[in-house]
Amino acid sequence: MSQNQDIIKIEDLVFSYEEGEKPVLKNVSLSVKKGEFLAVVGHNGSGKSTLARHMNAILLPSGGKVYVNGLDTADEELLTQIRTTVGIVFQNPDNQIVASIVEEDVAFGPENLGIPNPELRCRVDDALRAVGMYEHRRHAPHKLSGGQKQRIAIAGIIAMQPECIVLDEPTAMLDPQGRSEVISTIRSLCDKKGITIVLITHYMDEAAQADRVMIIDSGEILTEGSPVDIFSQVELLRDHRLDVPQASELAALLKKEGIDLGGGILNARQCAEAIANKLKK
Repeated sequence: MSQNQDIIKIEDLVFSYEEGEKPVLKNVSLSVKKGEFLAVVGHNGSGKSTLARHMNAILLPSGGKVYVNGLDTADEELLTQIRTTVGIVFQNPDNQIVASIVEEDVAFGPENLGIPNPELRCRVDDALRAVGMYEHRRHAPHKLSGGQKQRIAIAGIIAMQPECIVLDEPTAMLDPQGRSEVISTIRSLCDKKGITIVLITHYMDEAAQADRVMIIDSGEILTEGSPVDIFSQVELLRDHRLDVPQASELAALLKKEGIDLGGGILNARQCAEAIANKLKK
């Protein structure tokens, strides 16, 4: 598959949890390119987690279609192939850890796929190195921090060698350090291993690190674009009860006061550099 092809394609997706109920997703269409890092952002109840569960056939459409590498998720015979292609990580790492030793937990998924040794051993070691947890391979997961546990959960998915990883609010239960560790790991997997990433989040500072940001509101796509394009629309986001990265908000407030720092400010470093450059003039 070339870099420009879609690994996930969603066409007019409609979904209701109960027949006759108001749809949670309403005619959602989107595509995810191979190798990209897409952030899907929305407030609680917007439908973003429901959308995530359609990407590896945990949920099936009430209407419309979802394709993974061209495979229809509604075809039960293709389910194993689809879930091998797209792995999913949830917000609570404690619910995903099944073994009492880190390396055994990471081995659980590929072992169930029938991967034999020595390939299994290589996959586990490579996955732990990819998330910076190799030195903890013989530790007990319950003794690790929240951020470390989530990185172990991600390693368990990596060891299954999916082409795409969907992460549904993976930092929601973590402290700032744990959040930083996980997002850094995700960005590295995309950049260094070419794994397609779909990050579901309500943290705008996390979304700002993606290649593309999609805003979902009340089950519909509100807007999408690069982080710079999206987070320059401060008023639009505010109108839909959404935050913007703190650095972008500060830049917008300064602009209102006649101090224009320029566009493209998404993080504290960029903001500090823009202020410093302004002071030099």
